[in-house]
Amino acid sequence: MRSRKAATMAGVAAAVLAVAAGIYFYFFNNYFFSNFSISISPEGRANASATESSGPGARRPDAPGPGDEPTATASIELAETQLAFVKVEPVGERAFPVEKESVGSIDFDEDMTLQVFTPYQGRIIGLFAQVGDDVKKGQTLFTVDSPDLLQAESTLIAAAGVLDLTTRNLARLRELAATRAVSQKDLDQGISDQQTAEGALRAGRDSVRLFGKSEKDIDRIIAERRADPTLVVPSPINGRITARNAAPGLFVQPGGAPAPFSVADISTMWMLANVAESDSPALRRGQEVRVRVMALPDRIFEGKISTIGANVDPNTRRVLVRSEIADPQHQLRPGMFANFVIRTGDPLIGPAIPLDGVVREGDGTMSVWVTTDRRRFFKRTVRLGLTHDGYHQIVDGLKVGELAATTGALFLSNALLTASR
Repeated sequence: MRSRKAATMAGVAAAVLAVAAGIYFYFFNNYFFSNFSISISPEGRANASATESSGPGARRPDAPGPGDEPTATASIELAETQLAFVKVEPVGERAFPVEKESVGSIDFDEDMTLQVFTPYQGRIIGLFAQVGDDVKKGQTLFTVDSPDLLQAESTLIAAAGVLDLTTRNLARLRELAATRAVSQKDLDQGISDQQTAEGALRAGRDSVRLFGKSEKDIDRIIAERRADPTLVVPSPINGRITARNAAPGLFVQPGGAPAPFSVADISTMWMLANVAESDSPALRRGQEVRVRVMALPDRIFEGKISTIGANVDPNTRRVLVRSEIADPQHQLRPGMFANFVIRTGDPLIGPAIPLDGVVREGDGTMSVWVTTDRRRFFKRTVRLGLTHDGYHQIVDGLKVGELAATTGALFLSNALLTASR
């Protein structure tokens, strides 16, 4: 019993709501659409349903000009209460950039990505950077216990000792030569030995310097007579560590793959995009590129095309385009999905109307609503061009300075359809 009563009550409620909705829509339509004045001519010309001027060739004073009249298909006049739904503005002129759009991904600039090898063989004894760290030029990445460095420093220490010996010996020979206690031949030999020792020391210093030791380090090695076999491998550029294959105790050699570290300069990044084959003829090296990434939707990155692929991918029918993107704040990361826009020509300047001022008809044509008195509106078919920043470019059918409905064009089309029915 209760379920039957509940079902009966639900049926009554649904009937009441249906009646209320019908009454509401009846009065809504009656209020908004009963006061329209509509005129449609069989020839597709806008005619008036109000008073027309007499005489041959006469036309309505509020209709569009003679050049526009044949393109108007219908007109509709709004009541005072309906004008609030329509915004009328003069048609302005705007610049529409000629651009191509595509998608791609961010990658490191491979021209500024370096693999850091040890200059001499040895075992790694210390690591000072991790993947993702930002490093400066000259900052230590890792150290190596190098037997080659040890040998060079030992040679340096020996050369310094020989120079000290030959210098003291030459001083004694000069004292003895003053009293003619030694022959000139012995003095000359002493001078030659001292000069040879000086050359050997300079060569030893240069050898140790090739391992990255500074003059201060070399002087300390000579003064302390103690070799330091620790070879320091610094970063060659400012950048970010992109790979690390080093570990303590690992034996490394010059050029041995994989490199212990890879460093990339991230002030400039690459964007690799696949551009449609049909758009590729418009692309040129050096064209400006604006890039957006999904991770930073409010940020626009500027760059230029650096390389255009020589081949078309036979599977995707697309061309690889590489752009160099400036990233001074280091916000871009490899693998980010990106959208980019390429300016391929000079901007086109012409009449423009907001997107809300254009209506797509059932047959695919585009129409706008024009007026002269801001009350009666004439429907006119137009041809669109480019779209930019919420505006359509009008290629044909509308002139700069004409009054057109920039908001509420769909309302007028619906009102015309309702009134005509």
